[in-house]
Amino acid sequence: MSTKERVVTSTEYVRRDAIPILVALGINVNGCKDKVVVMLAFAEGEDKRELARAGRREKRVLAQLCESGFVEALVGKYWCYMCSQMMSPIMRTEIKCPFCESGFVEEMSSTNRRGGDNEIEKTNCEESLELLKTCSDSCKWSSLPLIMFHDELIALLERKSLQPAIMDWISKHTTDFESMFLSDLEHGKLLSAESYCGLEGELWMNLDGGLSPICLSILPLVSSSLQLSSSLPVLPAHFLLLSVVERLTNRGSLGGIDALLGCPLHLPSSKYFVGAAWLSMTGKQKSSMCLSLYYATNWIRELLNAFSSQVTGRVDCMSQATREEINAKLLKRLRNLVFLESLLNTFLKSYPLALPELQISTECSGSSSLGKPNSLHQVEKKNEKKANSESNSSDNKRKRKSSKELEISDKEKLKQPTILDMLRKSGAISQEELTERLTGLSNKERIVEQPECHTHASGSGLVEISAFATVLDAQRYKCRPLSVECLYILSFSKIQNSCCSDSAAELPLHLYLLRDLHQKLGYLSLQRKQFPSGYTTRVSSGLSRLTPSEFLNNIKRLFPSLKKHLDTAVCILKEDDDATYEDHWSSLSTSAGNPDIPNLVVSKFSAAGSVFKEVFFCFRKMFILPDIQTVLSDLLEAFQPMRIPDNLFSGIELPIPLPGNIDYLYCGAFSFLASVFDIACSISVVLASEVLATLESLVHSAGTIRPESNGKSIINVQRVLPSLRNQLGTSAHKLLMHNWDNENVENGLKNKGDMIQKILRIYLKNCESTEHQLEEFSCSILPQVPPCKTASTEEAAHGFPTLNPATFIVWYRVLYEEDLEILNKLVKEAALLQKSKAHAPVESVKTLLLKLNQSVNVVVSLVNMCKTREKVTVHAMAIKFGGKFVESFLKVFDFLQEQFQVHTDIIIQLVKELQKATRIIQTLCSEAKGSKRTMITTKIPAAKRSMERFLFRVKALLHNTSNGCTFWMGNLKHKDLMGQVVSSQVYTDGNDDDAKEGNADMDEDVEEQPININSEGDRETET
Repeated sequence: MSTKERVVTSTEYVRRDAIPILVALGINVNGCKDKVVVMLAFAEGEDKRELARAGRREKRVLAQLCESGFVEALVGKYWCYMCSQMMSPIMRTEIKCPFCESGFVEEMSSTNRRGGDNEIEKTNCEESLELLKTCSDSCKWSSLPLIMFHDELIALLERKSLQPAIMDWISKHTTDFESMFLSDLEHGKLLSAESYCGLEGELWMNLDGGLSPICLSILPLVSSSLQLSSSLPVLPAHFLLLSVVERLTNRGSLGGIDALLGCPLHLPSSKYFVGAAWLSMTGKQKSSMCLSLYYATNWIRELLNAFSSQVTGRVDCMSQATREEINAKLLKRLRNLVFLESLLNTFLKSYPLALPELQISTECSGSSSLGKPNSLHQVEKKNEKKANSESNSSDNKRKRKSSKELEISDKEKLKQPTILDMLRKSGAISQEELTERLTGLSNKERIVEQPECHTHASGSGLVEISAFATVLDAQRYKCRPLSVECLYILSFSKIQNSCCSDSAAELPLHLYLLRDLHQKLGYLSLQRKQFPSGYTTRVSSGLSRLTPSEFLNNIKRLFPSLKKHLDTAVCILKEDDDATYEDHWSSLSTSAGNPDIPNLVVSKFSAAGSVFKEVFFCFRKMFILPDIQTVLSDLLEAFQPMRIPDNLFSGIELPIPLPGNIDYLYCGAFSFLASVFDIACSISVVLASEVLATLESLVHSAGTIRPESNGKSIINVQRVLPSLRNQLGTSAHKLLMHNWDNENVENGLKNKGDMIQKILRIYLKNCESTEHQLEEFSCSILPQVPPCKTASTEEAAHGFPTLNPATFIVWYRVLYEEDLEILNKLVKEAALLQKSKAHAPVESVKTLLLKLNQSVNVVVSLVNMCKTREKVTVHAMAIKFGGKFVESFLKVFDFLQEQFQVHTDIIIQLVKELQKATRIIQTLCSEAKGSKRTMITTKIPAAKRSMERFLFRVKALLHNTSNGCTFWMGNLKHKDLMGQVVSSQVYTDGNDDDAKEGNADMDEDVEEQPININSEGDRETET
C-alpha cells in the first residue's frame, strides 16, 4: 500500500486533546525541547475509516496542523547499518531506527520536495535513466542478457509512452547499429575482396542492385566471433529495437531505415556449397558457413517482422506506390528465407552443430523463463558447463571408452555363446566369415558401401525447398520468431513481374507461413494443458504477449486466404504437368538475389500436398481452442461452397436452416469439406484422411454449440448433428473400402496403421448402429482374414481392402477398445435404471440386456481368434482387454441380480457366453507362463484377479436368486488352445476315456459335470 509521509513542525506544543486522533490515524507524536515533530502517514482505507469516527473538535485540530505551512520531507533521511536500508527515524532523545530500534544510524542528505510534482517526475526520470544505463552496462559482456534487455525495451516501447529523455537515450543506444553490423559498398560491390577463415565472400540477396550503399557484414563478424566474443547474436534484437524507435518517432513509418530491407548480405561464396568443395573444408570453415546461414536467416526474419507493419494499414503517411514496393520486397525476402532455411537444414544434416540462442526459451504457459529467480544465472551456468564439458571431452571419451570396454567384457562373460561363437573359437570359421554372415555383406561390399554413405553425409544431398526442415526445427526455439503481422503476407495476391501464375510460384512461400501459423496454434493449444511443475517446452512462437482470443481476432482476416490457398492446392494436385515449374521457381529465385545452388529440388505437387495438409492442420487446431467461439462464424463463413446440395438437408428436421444462421454455416462448411474429400480420395488416401479428421473435428465442434435465439426463433445446431454424423460415417466407410496398396505413406506401415485406426474409429462412432457393426466385424469379417500374407494376393472377400494380415492387429485393437467403451456406457445406463425411483420398464431392461449380450459376443469372438493366430501381440491384447472387459462387467451384477427373476434366461445365457472367453484367457495365461513370454505375463495378474472375482460374483448371483441347484462347479482339465489335454496332466492308469476326453472341445460347458453348490468346499474351482 503506497503511503505519503509528511513532517509537521510547530513552535508550539501539540494540544493534548489532539493526540488520540493523531494516534488513531497512525500519526506518531514525538516531543523535543523546542518543537514537536509529527509524522503523518496517510494510507488508503483504514485511516479514512478512523478519521470518520473522529469528533468535530479533533478534526479541527488536525486541519490546523496540516494548514500550519511548516511541512518538509523526512523520507529516507537516515541510513541504518543494522537493517542496511534507508529509513525515517524515531525522533526521541536519541535517534533510533523504527525497525530494529537501534541507534546505529547515520544522517544522509535530505531531499526537499517543496518543488512539487514536476521535480518528482524529473527525479523519477533521472533514476530511470540511471537504471537503464546500469542494465545496459551490465549486459555488455554476455549476449543472452543483452538480447533480453533489448526485447524488454521493445515490449516497453510498444505498451507505454515514455518520457522524451528516456526516448532520447534509447535512440542514442541504437545509433551504433551501423558501425557494428554494416559495411559500405561502392556501386553495389565490396570495397575489398578479403577472405575470412580461408573463405571467400560474396554479396547475396541484393534487392536494390547497384543503388545499395551498404551491406550486412555477416561473414566478417562470424569469422571474428570464433576468436572473440561477437555481437552477431544481438543483431536481430538490436535491429528490431531500432525499427520500433524509428516507427515511434516517425509517425509509424520506417522510411529512415528502408535501405536495410533491400541491402545485400555478405556471406560465404556459393561455390563452397557444392559437394566436392564442402568435403575439402575444415571443421572451422563448415561451422562458419552454417553460422553465416543461421544469422542470415534470423536477420531476414526480423526484417519481415519490422516491415510487415508497413503494409497492414497502420501507416497513413505512406503512398500506394511505396506500399506496393514494400510488398514486392517482402515477398522476395520471404523467398530468401525459404531458400536459406532449406540450405541450412541440408548442411546441418551432414555437419551437426549446436546453434547459438538468439532468444530466451519460454515455458508452455507463455511466461518468460527469465521471470524466475536466477534464470539468467542458470543459463550462464549451463553454458559454462557446456564449455567445461567440451574442454574435457577427450578425457571423458577415454574414460567412457574404458568403462564401455569393461561393460562389454562383463556382458561377454555372462552372455550365452551362440553356435557361430563356438565355431569361431574352434577355428571352423574365420572372423571375416562371421561378420559376413551377421551383416550379409562381404568385405568388398562394405568397402564399396562406405564411400557412398560418406558422400551422402557430406552435404552433397538434395536441397528440397518444400520439405520440412527436420534438423533445423529441432533447434527452432533458438531462432527469432515471426510476428503475427508476417502472416498477413498470405493475403498478398498480385505478384509483379512474374512469368508464373501466383497459384504455382508462391506455393513454397505460402507453405512456410502456414507451417508457422500451425506452430503458433499448437503453442496456444499447449497453454490449455496442465503440465507437471517444472515441465517446460521450448517454443519460438512470438505470442508471449497475445492471448488466444486476441490472436484469433488478429488472424480472422486470413480465413478467406486459407480457403483460397486450399483451392489452389486442390487444382494443382489434379494437374499432371510439373515440367515448367522448376524453371519458374529459378527465375523468381534469381530475381530475389538467391545464388544458383546445384541439386536444388522444387516440386509443385509436393508443395501443393503440404499446403493442403497444413490448411487442415490449422483448421483442426483452431477448433481445439476454447476462444474459437469469438471468430467461429467468420471461420465457417470463409469455407462455404457455392451451393449446398439438397441431400444434406434431407435428414434434418424442419424447418430447414436459414442462410446466415450458425446451423446453416455448419452445414455449408461440412458440404464444402465433403466435396474436397471426394476429390482427395481420387488423389491420395493420405490427403483424404486429413479431410476426414477435419470433418470429425467440425462435427465435434457442432455438438458443443448450445441453442441460441435470434429474436424470432431458436437456433439449435443439435438437430443437424444426426445428418452430419451419418454422412461422416459414410465418408469413413468409403475410405476403408479404398485400396491402399499403391499408396506411398511416410514412415511406412506404422503411419499407415495409425491412419487406418483413426478412420475405423470415426466409422464405428458415426455409423447407424455401433453395437451391430462391432458384432458384424468381430464375428463375420475379421475371422476371414488369413493369419499371414500369401504369395497369391487376391481381392479381399470381406470387401475391406484396408483389412489384411498386415493391418489385422490394428483392427483387432480398435474393436476391443470400442467394445469396452460401449460396455462402460451400458454399465452407466444400468446404474441409472437401478437408481431411478420409478420401476424400470421391462422393454428398456430387455433392450439393455440384449446390448450387453452383443458386447459379450464381440469379446468372445475376438478372444476366440487366438486359436488361429499365434502372434504374441494378439494374445497379449486378448488377456489385457479381456481382463478389462470382465472388470467392467462386474459392475453390472447388482443390476442383473435385481432383474434376474424377470429375465432369467437372458442373464444365464449372458454369463455362459462370457465364460467361453474366460476359459480361453485362462489357457493363454497358462501357456504364457510356461513359455515365459514377458510381454504377456505382465498383464496376467490383473486379468486373473478379474476372472476370479467374476466366478464368485456369478456364484453369489445364482445363490441369492435361485434354490441353489443352478450353479455348478467342476474341475477343468489343463488343455491348450485347440482343446488338447496337456501331456503332463494326462492320466497314466491306462484308461482311454481320459485320452478321448482330451480331444473334446475346449469350450465344453462345466455345467455338464454337475456338482451341487453345497459341496463345492472340497472341490477345486476355476481360477
